[in-house]
Amino acid sequence: MSFIRYTAAFACAGLLGLAALTGAQAQAPAPSWPTRSVKLIVPFAPGAGADIGARLAADVLSRKWGQSVIVENRPGGDSLIALRAVIGDNDDHQFLFTPTGNFTPHPFRHEKLGYVRERDLLPIARFSNTVLAIGVSESLGVKSLQEFIALARAKPNELNVMTVPGITELVWDGFTKTLDLKIQKVNFTNLGQGAGEMATGRIQAVMAAYAVMQPVVQGKGARVIAVNGRTRAPAIPDVPTAIEQGVPSLQLEGLVGMFAPRSVSAQLRKRIGDEVADVARMPEIAARLVASGQVPNPGGAEEFAADIAAQEKQVAEIAKLIGLSRKN
Repeated sequence: MSFIRYTAAFACAGLLGLAALTGAQAQAPAPSWPTRSVKLIVPFAPGAGADIGARLAADVLSRKWGQSVIVENRPGGDSLIALRAVIGDNDDHQFLFTPTGNFTPHPFRHEKLGYVRERDLLPIARFSNTVLAIGVSESLGVKSLQEFIALARAKPNELNVMTVPGITELVWDGFTKTLDLKIQKVNFTNLGQGAGEMATGRIQAVMAAYAVMQPVVQGKGARVIAVNGRTRAPAIPDVPTAIEQGVPSLQLEGLVGMFAPRSVSAQLRKRIGDEVADVARMPEIAARLVASGQVPNPGGAEEFAADIAAQEKQVAEIAKLIGLSRKN
């Protein structure tokens, strides 16, 4: 064999060997994960809907993964404390478990966020929807959303409402702006206490998670007149949505899911996302979510990302409507 032929043959063999090696590496199993305990950070105090969902998921995942899955509550700071902990640590064993409505209004609420959502907070899986609803004091005597709107028009500035700071309050403001309603807003640090005031008549309306108002509704001090989501809630199937009652400006999805920092690879996000969504599909988990005022809504990263983008668009449109400028 000539030197040229020998060299060509050697090069060809080398390329084939390299291709085989590359193929073997591509097919090699991903490194084992988790290698230590996993942490789910929740931006609420224990007992909130997202906290309950996180703990249900953690219990199942810890058995599946063979490592403890710990739920850590870091409330406060408009959820920035929890977000910055996950983003700042950038640890592939630490994740955020939260409603999306906690951060989608951030660009309109804070001048210095310290994070870029698309880069630093990556969707892993959609887990559930918090049932958001509108409750009114029984003393008002109204039984539907349209009756409440008529009463608010008849009594401008005489009715008050408690909303939750963030996207819930933003949607309410868009609703009153669209219909030119004059309703006073009242803030409560303790949402349960505020909802309880519907029984006394000092608070006429509440827009919040159904779980917040459930005790006073069950005590006959208030009634739910509308659900904010696109579909009715299993816990209160007889209550129509705001959309069904001709008020689309009150539509709001209480999306809840899991997010990863940028250190987590796409391959690992896909694996974790599939497993988290599978937990939400379990009948026993679904039943417990419904009992706590939530709705199972399992979905992968792409579905979840699309939902978040739609909610960010909704926030931007409402902000423009009410004259709220982007700060970040």
